[in-house]
Amino acid sequence: MAIWTNLSHYLTSKSKKANLYYVAATVILCCTFYVIGLWPQGGVNTTQLSSTTLLPTLPCNPSIKNTNSNYGSSISLDFTAHHTAADLVPLSPSARVNHFPSCNPELSEYTPCEDSKRSLKFDRNMLIYRERHCPEKNELLKCRIPAPFGYKPPFRWPESRDSVWYANVPHKHLTVEKAGQNWVRFKDDRFTFPGGGTMFPRGADAYIDDIGKLINLKDGSIRTAIDTGCGVASWGAYLLSRNIIPISFAPKDTHEAQVQFALERGVPALIGILATKRQPYPARAFDIAHCSRCLIPWGQYDGLYLIEVDRILRPGGYWILSGPPINWENHWKGWNRTAEDLKAEQDQIESVARSLCWKKVTQKGELAIWQKPTNHMHCKINRKVFRKPPFCQEQDPDKAWYTKIDACLNPLPEVSNVRDIAGGPLANWPERLTAVPPRIASSSIEGVTAEGFSKDTELWKKRVAHYKALDFQFAERGRYRNILDMNAWLGGFAAALVDDPVWVMNVVPVEAEVNSLGVIYERGLIGTYQNWCEAMSTYPRTYDFIHADSVFSLYQDRCEMEDILLEMDRILRPQGSVIFRDDVDVLVNVKSIVDGLQWDSRMVDHEGGPHVREKLLIATKQYWTAPAPDQDKQPS
Repeated sequence: MAIWTNLSHYLTSKSKKANLYYVAATVILCCTFYVIGLWPQGGVNTTQLSSTTLLPTLPCNPSIKNTNSNYGSSISLDFTAHHTAADLVPLSPSARVNHFPSCNPELSEYTPCEDSKRSLKFDRNMLIYRERHCPEKNELLKCRIPAPFGYKPPFRWPESRDSVWYANVPHKHLTVEKAGQNWVRFKDDRFTFPGGGTMFPRGADAYIDDIGKLINLKDGSIRTAIDTGCGVASWGAYLLSRNIIPISFAPKDTHEAQVQFALERGVPALIGILATKRQPYPARAFDIAHCSRCLIPWGQYDGLYLIEVDRILRPGGYWILSGPPINWENHWKGWNRTAEDLKAEQDQIESVARSLCWKKVTQKGELAIWQKPTNHMHCKINRKVFRKPPFCQEQDPDKAWYTKIDACLNPLPEVSNVRDIAGGPLANWPERLTAVPPRIASSSIEGVTAEGFSKDTELWKKRVAHYKALDFQFAERGRYRNILDMNAWLGGFAAALVDDPVWVMNVVPVEAEVNSLGVIYERGLIGTYQNWCEAMSTYPRTYDFIHADSVFSLYQDRCEMEDILLEMDRILRPQGSVIFRDDVDVLVNVKSIVDGLQWDSRMVDHEGGPHVREKLLIATKQYWTAPAPDQDKQPS
């Protein structure tokens, strides 16, 4: 037993000695290789072997060079990203599309959803054929709409209000048809707009002054306006100088170029008509609605068109009518109609207005003004007298994309007192822009609080400042006039531009999860609904600048990206710019198509820095036009 114990002790002692030899040998080898590694750097200095002085001699960034023999000197480390958004390119040449060809020069004014040939297929009753009728997928053009030969950048605002280049809108027929009404004149290479109109021979400014004597246009209570059957939009053009922002609309009819003239002048306008569908605006949107001899049969069809005006007027808003049949007693002979006919028309309008609970404020000369009630408490009581129109049942008054106008009165939000304003009072302009909108204050917009609204407003101020630092054209005051925001949310982008000489058409896509267009109008801004799988109801070359925030993420798997981009190319002016915001993977695909459109583009980082997946793509459409026409052919 003693022998076994002694043997065990001997073996253990011998094993420990062997381990010590192995450890010592390993240490010696490591030190040897370390010294060899340091030899190319000038040998070993024993004063430098502390941990704090060894680290700087092994920089991560090879661009950092040692210029001092004393390695203990301070060296600045570079932690910035060395790969930026500009480095992102399609993975392979096969990801790039071919260049899109130019369309036929005859299509330079093509408006896909208001095409005159297609419209002839539809019913002429109630002007249905002049409503939106968009091409089917197999009819979509895969080419770029050219600007007419000789096209020039428009005059800058406010000069553009009074002058338009002939080459940009080569149509003289309005100068002939409306020669006596002072709408538009042609001389040399341009059109001029004296501000006249059928019902304001002294000019639009004087006409607006007359309205201002009847209702208050100066205290900021009236900010948004809609002009039905706008002509060349002189009424809207002169409202802008009074801090009232209009939307002017007219159909694409025999006066084909009227909306195009309005847009060239730098005035907000859309192609549109009152027929069987609601206008693409939310309920309670406008402070005033206006018709100056717009030839709309207001009293017919059970007052359907006045019912639609009532829907889009805010509580307490005004409807202004001038021209036939107003003051028919003094003008019936000049209007080539019988006195009885004109009297019957006015009686019909008065009856419909009373059935909507409107109050006639005044009639003076050729002007008549009605006011919508601030709530429907009394109106619900008088349904015992006016059984038509009945109140609509379970209908969303904000739904207005291909939505049929029903012959029923959209009820205003409930109030507890007859003096209350349905939906909540609006602040006067300019406080209205940043005051919490009533729809948000009442929690009507899902997921949006007053605090969230204020944060969104501040966020877009920072983002727009970032845009201007990136795009010198966007930053140049007066360079752009007509701006489109394709996915406007709460209108923060437009609000951040309020001090610039621009106007913004805020679009809320019909596919958006939340219908926020009512909020935009409550801020004193304008906008419309739109499905971006279809064309917009506007002419080519409408907008100087387009903002596309998350548009392609929203429409992923809904329609072709190239079709949306071709539509953007159609409505963007030559030398106009676009800023896309989206996920980096989406923007890489967008860029490949944008290159096919022959736009100049560059990818840049999000304002939050290079580590944010969302990026910005800044693109500019090149200047190009249709070729010169043959010498024996002259523009129409």
